[in-house]
Amino acid sequence: MKKIWHLARSYPVVIGFIALVTVLSILSDRFLTVSNFLNVLRQVSIQAIIAFGMTIVIISGGIDLSVGSVFAFSAVVLASLLKQIGSIPLAILLSLGIGIMLGAFNGLLIAKAKLQPFIVTLATMAIARSFTLLYTNGMPITGFSRTFTFIGRGEIASIPIPVLIMFGVFFLTWYLLSQTKLGLYAYAIGGNEEAVRLSGVNVDRYKISFYVISGLYSAISGIILTARLNSAQPIFGQGYELDAIAAVVLGGASLTGGKGTVLGTLFGALIMGIINNGLNLLNVSPFYQQAVKGSIILAAVLLEREK
Repeated sequence: MKKIWHLARSYPVVIGFIALVTVLSILSDRFLTVSNFLNVLRQVSIQAIIAFGMTIVIISGGIDLSVGSVFAFSAVVLASLLKQIGSIPLAILLSLGIGIMLGAFNGLLIAKAKLQPFIVTLATMAIARSFTLLYTNGMPITGFSRTFTFIGRGEIASIPIPVLIMFGVFFLTWYLLSQTKLGLYAYAIGGNEEAVRLSGVNVDRYKISFYVISGLYSAISGIILTARLNSAQPIFGQGYELDAIAAVVLGGASLTGGKGTVLGTLFGALIMGIINNGLNLLNVSPFYQQAVKGSIILAAVLLEREK
């Protein structure tokens, strides 16, 4: 019994994932199938990519509440450019540029003006959402070429493209956090920013980089969802910041910074996706689903405090 408790405390997100899969496999004969798992992965891919960027920001001791609005603004700019100029590569590059620009805006205000990340990104969330509604006049932009929608609907070797992109971004984030100075300083800044600054590291430059990555990942997710739905909606991304934070916390990261892994975030996002999928298969009311997800997040935070 002690070994089981030790494992649960050491790898809570993995144990939670296995427990959920086991329980839902017993409760629903439609859960444990290849097609359902691919469906879960496809659904999870968009939030997971945003959560990977959020992981870097939270490890560094910050937070990014603007990811949902950056996601939406990048998506509608992409959709508009596809309609106006028709060049898919150029539209995608400019959409990614919007994400990078908004991320840099957050980072500059936080690093140079010394403003609180919560306040800055909350303001950017409102500003970007407002620009999105003004840009589209509140209307969706629809109807793109099959070449573009292949990004969101296509498959390679029976694996959906969004899932392949998600794992590509996962490995990129893992590399950044574990093999580069950017990852090393993200943990160090999250642990003790002043000590890192006194050691001669350009903390401001790295803090700006963390938010640029978060903005870039939000734009990537916006491109994928636009291609999948063949439409860009001005209401895209509402509540995505909470899902991303939940996935990072479930994955074992500390909201005070200095701790977390992208692998934990991947499992956290998978748990969120499996909960949604399982509760839908069991025909549980959406009103109860929010309560279940909130309870699981609370349990994860309490378990993290006990470690």
